[in-house]
Amino acid sequence: MQTGENVLISGIIIQGPAASTKRVIMRALGPSLTVSAVPTALRDPLLELYDDSGLPPFQNDNWRHTQQAEIEATKLQPSDERESAIVMSLPPGQYTAVMSGVDGGTGVGLTEIYDLTRDSQATVGNISTRGFVGTDNNVMIGGFILDGSGTTDVLIRAIGPSMADDGVPNTLANPTLRLTDGNGNVTFNDNWRSNQQAEISATTIPPEDDREAAIFATLPAGTYTAIVAGAEGTSGVALVEIYSLGAGSSVAR
Repeated sequence: MQTGENVLISGIIIQGPAASTKRVIMRALGPSLTVSAVPTALRDPLLELYDDSGLPPFQNDNWRHTQQAEIEATKLQPSDERESAIVMSLPPGQYTAVMSGVDGGTGVGLTEIYDLTRDSQATVGNISTRGFVGTDNNVMIGGFILDGSGTTDVLIRAIGPSMADDGVPNTLANPTLRLTDGNGNVTFNDNWRSNQQAEISATTIPPEDDREAAIFATLPAGTYTAIVAGAEGTSGVALVEIYSLGAGSSVAR
């Protein structure tokens, strides 16, 4: 994660009846990643949550400073006090979580969202993250967890060049997408029309640029990892998106 246009920006869509809410905890992790041997971890992350009202964001720097009791009640509090967290009950709508480094700090960071009310009528229908994709350990990694007894149809997209039309600078020219499950099975795509074109088109949300990548899958409960990298070792700003299209509850991070 870098500064300016290259901070980590996560989009969240909550779906459901107007009167419903989805209670979630969002976390911004950095220093604790060193325990997992992640190099150059962000030392002090800041987390901001925006809705579409235009009001100032809800903000947290160091999770014990605000909402300590609510965060500890989830049993998902960050392990390092410098890390950030927000607990909120969100009505249906679109939300944006922005993770940056305090005082312009840079490094590898992780944003997460956990569903705390899985029996709610509201669901997490989409989660996306935009950030700078480097090489080697600095590619973009999106993890998500599916639970429930059935399967869930998902569409995962890796977006790059089409974001230039929205004024995003330095976009990743040719993103690749790799999906792995907890057993090590791998699905790979570079250029979404190269395979699964019919299935991806049928979702009505295929990527806008043929160089962008996408994978459609029907997945059982489990843990999954989506990795976005640049073809031939290129780098730039990219967006990884996970859409829940079918039955089953999901927790994305």
